[in-house]
Amino acid sequence: MARGPKKHLKRLNAPKKWMLDKLGGKFAPRPSAGPHKLRESMPLIVLLRNKLKYSLTYNETKKVTMSRAIKVDGKVRTDMCYPTGFMDVISIDKTGEYFRMLFDVKGRFLIHRIKKEEASYKLLRVKAVKVVAKGVPTIVTHDGRTIRYPDPLIKTNDTIKFDINSSKIVDFIKFEPGNLAYITGGQNCGRIGIITHKEKHPGSFDIVHIKDSVGHSFATRMSNVFPIGKGKQAWISLPRGKGVRLTIAEERDRRLAAKARDM
Repeated sequence: MARGPKKHLKRLNAPKKWMLDKLGGKFAPRPSAGPHKLRESMPLIVLLRNKLKYSLTYNETKKVTMSRAIKVDGKVRTDMCYPTGFMDVISIDKTGEYFRMLFDVKGRFLIHRIKKEEASYKLLRVKAVKVVAKGVPTIVTHDGRTIRYPDPLIKTNDTIKFDINSSKIVDFIKFEPGNLAYITGGQNCGRIGIITHKEKHPGSFDIVHIKDSVGHSFATRMSNVFPIGKGKQAWISLPRGKGVRLTIAEERDRRLAAKARDM
C-alpha cells in the first residue's frame, strides 16, 4: 500500500521526450509538484545538466540553482527539480541567455534560444473561464495561473499574451479558423500550421484540422491545439524548420544533399 506521494522515478519510466540515455543510471530526477504535469514537463536539472551542459553532476546543478542564477518566468527557482513546461521562459542573467521551452516536430522538448525582448512575455492557453467568490470573473491557464478580471471576449481554448513583469494580459488570440497554431500533444506534437476547420463530436473528442506551410493536412484533438498567432504571423520566434515534419525519405534526401555539399 502506498504511503504518501512518490519520491522516485525510474529512468526507463521517465518521459521519452526528455531524451535520457537508457544506461545513465537506474533513476531519473522526478519533477516537483508545480504548474505542469509530470509527463508534460522537464525538471531544471535535466535542462541544465543534460541539455545545456552547464553542470556535470547532481551536486554541481544544486550549487547552480542555489546560487539563484536561474529564473523561470521571471522568478528565481532554487529547486533543481522544478518542472518547466511548454512556453516557459528560462532566464540566466549571468550569461545573458534566454530560452523558451517548445517542442520539435518529433514531439521532444526543444530549448529554443530567444532574445531579451521576447523573454518579457509568454503565451498562455486558456483552459477554463469561470466566476469565483463574490462574482469575480477569472480564467485558468495551461501553466496553472488564475487571472482575475480578464477581457470578456476571452473564451476557453483562446491564447493570451501575458507580460511576465507586470503579470497583465497584453493581447489575445481567438481559437478560430485562419489562425496559426502549435500542436502540443498526440502523434503530431511539435507541428505548426493554420487551423482550417473544427469538427464537433458530442460525447467524444472535438477534432481540429490543420494545414502546415507546405500543404500537408492533419487532424488532432482540440485539447492539443495551441494558437500562437493571428493569421500566418506567429507571436513568438519559431524553431528551425518552422514546425514542418518531413517524411523519412525527405529527411534522408536532405541529409544526403548536405553531405554532398560538404564534400
